[in-house]
Amino acid sequence: MRLTNFSDYTLRMLMFAASAGDRLFTIEETARAFGVSKAHLNKVANTLTRAGYLTAVRGRSGGLTLGRRPEDIRIGDVIRLTEPDFALVECFATGNQCSITRCCKLSGMLRDALSSFQNTLDRYTLADIALTRQDFLVDTPRT
Repeated sequence: MRLTNFSDYTLRMLMFAASAGDRLFTIEETARAFGVSKAHLNKVANTLTRAGYLTAVRGRSGGLTLGRRPEDIRIGDVIRLTEPDFALVECFATGNQCSITRCCKLSGMLRDALSSFQNTLDRYTLADIALTRQDFLVDTPRT
């Protein structure tokens, strides 16, 4: 199993947001910090803002900030937001066409593995993985 780049960038943006504290940060700052395109991070920011994980402040001196406390943001919830389809194998997917679904023992094992993965992510919050200001140059002046 592999998380999508979208999930990766989402977690990175949240980690960056946590490192900024109460200071507003921009998508451009985040893109520079991670070497990721602003276009990708715009999509991430829109998703996180709609879900309430980020708050957007519009205007010339606007930016983004966390919409919740880091300890209230469960990593499992974030991943479920960004990875709505955890179909590890065909039989997990809607419209399953696998001919051995009724007797297959693999699907049960994989469901257990997926459940363990999700339960592990649910034990962690953004506060557990947050970076510090020293990890980024988040206080550099905007240009």
